[in-house]
Amino acid sequence: MISHKFPDLTIVVPTFNERDNVRPLVDLLETALAGIAWDVVFVDDDSPDGTAKEVRALGREKSFVRVIHRIGRRGLSGACIEGILSSIAPIVAVMDGDLQHDETKLVEMLAALKADPELDLVIASRNVSGGSSGTGLSSMRKWGSDVATSMARKMLKITATDPMSGFFMVRRESFNSVVLNLQQQGFKILADMLSASAGRWKTHEVAFTFRERQHGESKMDSAVTFEFLSLLAVRMTGGVVSIRFILFMLVGLSGLAVNLIVLRFVLGFLPDQFALSQTVAVVTAMTTNFILNNALTYKDRSLHGAAFLRGLLSFYGVCSVGAVANIGVATAIFAVVPNWALAGFVGAFIGALWNFVASSLVTWKS
Repeated sequence: MISHKFPDLTIVVPTFNERDNVRPLVDLLETALAGIAWDVVFVDDDSPDGTAKEVRALGREKSFVRVIHRIGRRGLSGACIEGILSSIAPIVAVMDGDLQHDETKLVEMLAALKADPELDLVIASRNVSGGSSGTGLSSMRKWGSDVATSMARKMLKITATDPMSGFFMVRRESFNSVVLNLQQQGFKILADMLSASAGRWKTHEVAFTFRERQHGESKMDSAVTFEFLSLLAVRMTGGVVSIRFILFMLVGLSGLAVNLIVLRFVLGFLPDQFALSQTVAVVTAMTTNFILNNALTYKDRSLHGAAFLRGLLSFYGVCSVGAVANIGVATAIFAVVPNWALAGFVGAFIGALWNFVASSLVTWKS
C-alpha cells in the first residue's frame, strides 16, 4: 500500500460540469499509478452540476482526493495555477477531467523527469511520432487546433510540437520561476508557460492519442478563440498588458464600428438631427460593448438577471465619464500641439483606459 501523505506527484484537474467523470477518472489514476505516491486535486469553478460536491464525497473515501472550489472565478489557466500552487509535491501534472487524456502516460512522463534532473517539463503531444488527435476532436476543432499550434510556434518562437496540449507535467521549481508572469485568464496555459520561460526550459515530449469525451460537454467556444489571440498579443508585447485589457480594446473597436453604422442608419431617417442620431449611435455602441464585454472580457464575472441591468446602467455611467475624459484630454493636448490625430488618439486612449479600470472596479467588480 503506497502512502499518499507525502506525494511525489500531484495531478491537477480543472473542472466545470464534470461530475460524472470524477470517480471514473480517479479509478483510472489508481490503476495507472500503482506503486507511486500521488494525490489529485480537482479545481472546480462552482459547477452547477455538483462536481465539487462529488469530489468532496469521494475525498471522504479516499484521502488523496481533494477539491478547490472556486467561487466568482472562472478560467482554465487560473484553475491550473491555483491547483499547482496548492501542491506539496515536487512534480505536478495537469490533465483534463473529461477522460480524453491517457492517464497511463503519466508514468512515462514522471520517469522522464526523475531520470533527468535538468528536465523542466514533459508534454503529452499529439504531434510527435505515435501520437494523434484520434477521434477526440471533430474535423473543425482539429483544424482550429492545428492553426492555433502553428500560430503559437511561429509567433511565440516555441519549439514544442504541441503547445496547445492541456496534458503536461512540470517540475514545481520550474513552474515557480514563471508563475508571476502567467496570465490567469484564458485556456492555453502551456503555451503561456513555454513563452514565459523564454527558451530556458529543457522540455521533452511523449506521444499520446486524444480519446473521445465520455460525459459532459466541451468547454470550447468562441470566447476561447478570442482569449487565445489575446494571449498571443500579450506575449508578443512582453506581457505589458493583460488578456482582459486586450479583449476590452477589441470590444471597443467593435463599438466604434457599431457607432458609425448606427449613426449612418439613423441619419438616413433624420438627416437634420445629427445630435440625436449621434446620441442613439453612442448609446447603442455602449450597449453592444457591455454585452460583448460581459460575454468575453469578463466571462468569469458575467452578470445575469437583475445584476445585468444594474451593470448596464453602471457601464453607461462609466463610459459617460470616459467620454468627458476623452474630450478634455484631447482638447488640452490640441491646444499645446495642434495635431488632431495625436490629440484624438491620446484622448481616445485615456478614455478607454478609464473605461477599462472603472468598469473593472464598478461594473464587473470581483
